[in-house]
Amino acid sequence: MSSQFLSQYGGQIFQLTLEHLWLTGAAMLFATAISIPLGVWLTRAPRFAEPVIAVANILQTIPSLALFGLLLPLPWLGERAARIAIVALTAYALLPILRNTYAGIRGIDPSVIEVAHALGLTGTQRLFKVELPLAASFIFAGLRTATVTCVGVATIAAAVGAGGLGELIFRGVASVDNRLVLAGAIPAALLALIADGVLGIFERWLRVKGK
Repeated sequence: MSSQFLSQYGGQIFQLTLEHLWLTGAAMLFATAISIPLGVWLTRAPRFAEPVIAVANILQTIPSLALFGLLLPLPWLGERAARIAIVALTAYALLPILRNTYAGIRGIDPSVIEVAHALGLTGTQRLFKVELPLAASFIFAGLRTATVTCVGVATIAAAVGAGGLGELIFRGVASVDNRLVLAGAIPAALLALIADGVLGIFERWLRVKGK
């Protein structure tokens, strides 16, 4: 991309990158707030684990553009494109976090849980002092996968007018301008790589700490 192109579109790229980050960040906050408590609850009620995880799995298999379209007619939600985008992105981020939270806690050595019981820890104390710290690296791995997924799917949000870097990609495709496509695709890819790298560092640190 030439300096002339960057001087013309640099401001837009920056603004759309911020929109992309906002959509992804909001969706990840909602997905984390839903998935981690739900994953913990499923470890206490494992008979519900299979159907709940199956529902999250089905949500992730719905084509992104179709999901955005299905949400458009809904009252209140369809009034603002950003709401549609955040709900759709949250749905896509649920499965990795939910599955890893459940698997991480269920995978803890039973003898460790028995020791916690013997020490007289309550269920809440055991969760926060034993289970979540030991499962933290698994949970972070799920967050890492979900974040990268969200960054990628968020480019489709432009199809419903929610903004983000997908706007440049769609405009580039419509006008057959590869520079616009790259102006949207390259920052989106960089965001995904940076998020993956930063969360990967935390994941490795937690794995070492948990040993």
